[in-house]
Amino acid sequence: MTSPNRRQLLTGGAGLAGAAALTLGAPAAFASPAAYPSVVNDPKRKVTPGADVAAAANWSVLAGRKVGIITNPTGILMNLRTIVDEMHESGAVDIKGVFGPEHGFRGTAQAGEAEDTYVDERTGLTVYDAYGATTAKFAQMIRTAGVDTVVFDIQDVGSRFYTYIWTMYTAMKACVETGASMVVLDRPNPIGGKAFGPMMTDAWTSGVGAEKIVQAHGMTVGELAKYLDAIILPTDTNGGHLSELKVVEVKGWRRDVTYAGTGLPWVMPSPNMPTPDTALVYPGTGMFEGTNLSEGRGTTRPFELIGAPYIDHKWADRLAGRGIAGVGFREAYFTPTFNKHVGLVCGGVQVQILEPSAIDPTRVGVEMLVAAKALYSAFQWRYDTYDPARPYWIDKLSGSTRLRDQITAGADADTVIGAWKDELAAFDAARQPFLIYGGPTR
Repeated sequence: MTSPNRRQLLTGGAGLAGAAALTLGAPAAFASPAAYPSVVNDPKRKVTPGADVAAAANWSVLAGRKVGIITNPTGILMNLRTIVDEMHESGAVDIKGVFGPEHGFRGTAQAGEAEDTYVDERTGLTVYDAYGATTAKFAQMIRTAGVDTVVFDIQDVGSRFYTYIWTMYTAMKACVETGASMVVLDRPNPIGGKAFGPMMTDAWTSGVGAEKIVQAHGMTVGELAKYLDAIILPTDTNGGHLSELKVVEVKGWRRDVTYAGTGLPWVMPSPNMPTPDTALVYPGTGMFEGTNLSEGRGTTRPFELIGAPYIDHKWADRLAGRGIAGVGFREAYFTPTFNKHVGLVCGGVQVQILEPSAIDPTRVGVEMLVAAKALYSAFQWRYDTYDPARPYWIDKLSGSTRLRDQITAGADADTVIGAWKDELAAFDAARQPFLIYGGPTR
């Protein structure tokens, strides 16, 4: 028996037309919206996401709106049910469609993949494939669905090269084109509110860094939406801004609180982001996608396990001797089940989280890259022949050729990190007016 594909799983085996004709059974009994105020105001709960704040008010922020929702499996309420199912069953929200990002609305797709446009079997709603959509395509989906308000509710991980924020930004541009409003149901930044890393430059923008922000932006998606609307959007839309932007704020979160301190359940934002620890190191170790080392895809600890068949114990020894704040390095060996070096034993390290609040993830990544380049002649930067004008993936991840050029030339980690000091400070100053939540920002 062959395994079902993503479309079969999501439509119960029917095609688009067949799925539209499905008759849905009566929904199971779940907590009514009236039950939410006591949950939201529970003194034992440290942090309450914007979605639950909106649900407690019976979705009044969306009253009278024709709604399109950008979400994925992380867009849940405290009862662990998706906001789409809850809104649909409440009858309080007029949902016209759902827009699926990378990995899809129901989360069936791997990295770099999406779910095709289909009709959701559970709700009967059309789910549009929004991953990689241009502004024009997104605007057309908004018009086709008859949407006047786009809702964004996804748990971001705080890194410029995580694609959900760029799906949000494309939707923002499409909203300017169509006149639609936007509502962001905010969630905590799992790595806290500090900004780290180099700035993206115009020549190296891509789907993993569409606009000029630093590598770890240190904002919630609500704060980032405000920043993009005020600072970036006018340059892309001939001076345009969103007709309306509402952020339903998180209750109880501070900028110095990482995800472990929120008391919230962790739902994997993507298949290779299994834990909050993964998110803490990802803005740094994610740069190994731009090398010939495995970034741990095909293991149970992606972006924490890093290595290659040519790596030995010397890498862990050198990194341990650097005394890098907040982390330790365990010598490790693993065999990836897919992606780079599949089926081969890789030597390397596991990045161990020792003190979450002390971690600068971009320093962690740079220190690891510098040491690997110095120790191993087999170290190489990933070279993409499909993009001969910009073949090095690390340049797209880091925002320019500078990091690659410096490390190739033998620069130490302090020199590499010091090169972006001024641009990071400028970004940090520029974002201050748009920060919603209190606590230390640097």
